[in-house]
Amino acid sequence: MKNVRKSMFLLLALIISLSALLAACAGGNDAQEPAEQTPATGGDKPAEQPAVEKPKEKVNLEFWAHWGSTTRRPIIEKIVSDFNGSQDAINVKYVFLPYGEGWTKALAQIAAGNPPDAIIHEIAKVAQRADKNQVENLSPFLAKDDISGRFHEYLFEAMKYNGDVYALPFNTDTRFLFYNKKLFAEAGLDPEKPPKTWAELEEYAKKLDKIGPDGKIERLGYHPILAGGHEMFMINADGGRAWVQPDGTVNINEPNKLEALKWLLSWNERLGRENVEAFRGTFGSKTNEPLIAGKLAMKVENGTFWTQIRDFAANRDDFGVAPMPEFKEGTGHHSIGGGFTIEIPKGAKNPEASWEFLKYMTDYDAQKYWAMYNFDNVANKEVGTDEELMKDPIYAFTVKNLEYTHMTPVPVSAPDFGTLLNPEIEAAIQGQQSPEDALAKAQKAVEDLVKQNQ
Repeated sequence: MKNVRKSMFLLLALIISLSALLAACAGGNDAQEPAEQTPATGGDKPAEQPAVEKPKEKVNLEFWAHWGSTTRRPIIEKIVSDFNGSQDAINVKYVFLPYGEGWTKALAQIAAGNPPDAIIHEIAKVAQRADKNQVENLSPFLAKDDISGRFHEYLFEAMKYNGDVYALPFNTDTRFLFYNKKLFAEAGLDPEKPPKTWAELEEYAKKLDKIGPDGKIERLGYHPILAGGHEMFMINADGGRAWVQPDGTVNINEPNKLEALKWLLSWNERLGRENVEAFRGTFGSKTNEPLIAGKLAMKVENGTFWTQIRDFAANRDDFGVAPMPEFKEGTGHHSIGGGFTIEIPKGAKNPEASWEFLKYMTDYDAQKYWAMYNFDNVANKEVGTDEELMKDPIYAFTVKNLEYTHMTPVPVSAPDFGTLLNPEIEAAIQGQQSPEDALAKAQKAVEDLVKQNQ
């Protein structure tokens, strides 16, 4: 009984305690306002809190390029990463697509209204893409933010179509003579005196040739078709004039180009075309690349070829460089150059953000990084005089050689004219027609092409 009473007493005490607590929570006379409550202003209306801005979302861009090798991909990805880290508004994703494949895919994406935001493209066909409305006009951006002074003038001119700018130059190249000093010395030639003219080039080559007792080629001093190509020599002979001028003038069947083609063929006549082709079949890459392996004593290549010598030759000091030999003394060391642009494809969703990326990619730091680690000539002319880069005598030579270098853009009036020209020249090289017939037929075919497109 005592236990029952005790339990009833405890229950009653608990009910009384809860009642007092509920009265306090209901806001009785003794209840206090919470300390953090905002006082009312203008009656019972609570004060408005200041609006809190939500952070803006980053603009995401896709950047397409064909640099996927173990050498170049890390370099381009580092530059893109540096851009992403340089600001908070834009994030760029690098997308690798094999050479040519990305350009074909980009055309399909442009047609579908979903192109990439920026793309690396070939420098020779800017006008073609502009004419076909495949690329954004950059002139409005340049009107507000003129960066044209960054670039080599001849490169920037190649970005124009009908007076407007449709791309920015990213990099370029220049071709010149690489030669093996050690083999020069063995053949009794002065390693510090490379050939200056075509006549000297041929003279040196004959001294450097090694032909076995069976008549097979063991080493060639040089061969212009194997180690330079017909275009390089035919344009060199013609004072740097391209096959087709921007106004549509066709300069294929020209006396100097004809003389050059005959000279090219004379090397096969002397050595035997079949022997030359069999020798070509022994060429490899890396340590088996013909100049590095000692199968060729001289070779015409662009400047980035030095990276192969640097990485795979037993002794890089065995190799030297020289300007393209002159067609004849005093005609000039004319070379040809190519390279790539960076563009905004037509219909890109965020062209303003893409423009910011283009500016970064062609500014000093990005261009210097590309030049230093790729051993490449870049479009930003100030980088060409950078003290750190110019300490390398080979790189300094490539910059100097740009003075002799000509761009050969494809005019709008002659799209893909090479498909008409090159087969005719190749037929002459294979002995299937005379050089005169080859150039005459190519001249007419390209002239007809120009007429169709003018």
